[in-house]
Amino acid sequence: MQALSQRFHSEPRGLSLRDYGTSRGSHAHDHFQILIGLAGVLELEVEGRGSRVGAGDARVVMPGDRHDFESRSGSQCLVLDTRHSMWSRCAERLPADASRLQALAQYLALCAQHPEASMLTLQHGPALLLEAWGAAASVPSRSRPIDWTALAAWARTRWHEPLAVADLAGVACLSPSQFAQRCRDEQSVSAMHWLRMLRLAHARELRLAGMGVAETARRTGYRSPSALTAALRRLGS
Repeated sequence: MQALSQRFHSEPRGLSLRDYGTSRGSHAHDHFQILIGLAGVLELEVEGRGSRVGAGDARVVMPGDRHDFESRSGSQCLVLDTRHSMWSRCAERLPADASRLQALAQYLALCAQHPEASMLTLQHGPALLLEAWGAAASVPSRSRPIDWTALAAWARTRWHEPLAVADLAGVACLSPSQFAQRCRDEQSVSAMHWLRMLRLAHARELRLAGMGVAETARRTGYRSPSALTAALRRLGS
């Protein structure tokens, strides 16, 4: 697979069988991407955190998470691109039955090689993968609603502080892990990505209102005007 820099807003491709090679790729997209290893090892770095997807491994990349990838010796994965919000429940948990998921992925990979003869299987494949992961059994209770508008307003007054997930969780009266899961469930992005996009949206508002780059960067907590400019450029790419 050739290294590509893709637009952030890309349309989900559904199920596909993909080969990865030594060319390094880097992109982000506005949908979930599920990677299930079939052969070789795919090296991943998601939002600065390294991981590997080997044969039998599975990984969920959240919407908006920038990820770099390469495979020094070559690898093959079954890939699902989807906007189904239930996949947020799978991001931080292992599949309920890894052997079942792997067997299903291998079968779907065979079907992907002959799509004309396997249209029905491929149509239901995403739902079967979600079921095999066990997401339906992990639906959390909703005892304390989060006022996302009020939380956003609170954050916008504190860009000068190094805000973390724990800070947001404290305002929402939840533990950091509970808040992180609720953000994935209700906003379909990770908590830090939600915070980054909120900060960037505020910066964009100030720039459109005519504020200079340096002052906008200072008010919204970017480490430098160039860092803000790069973030705005990525948003528009």
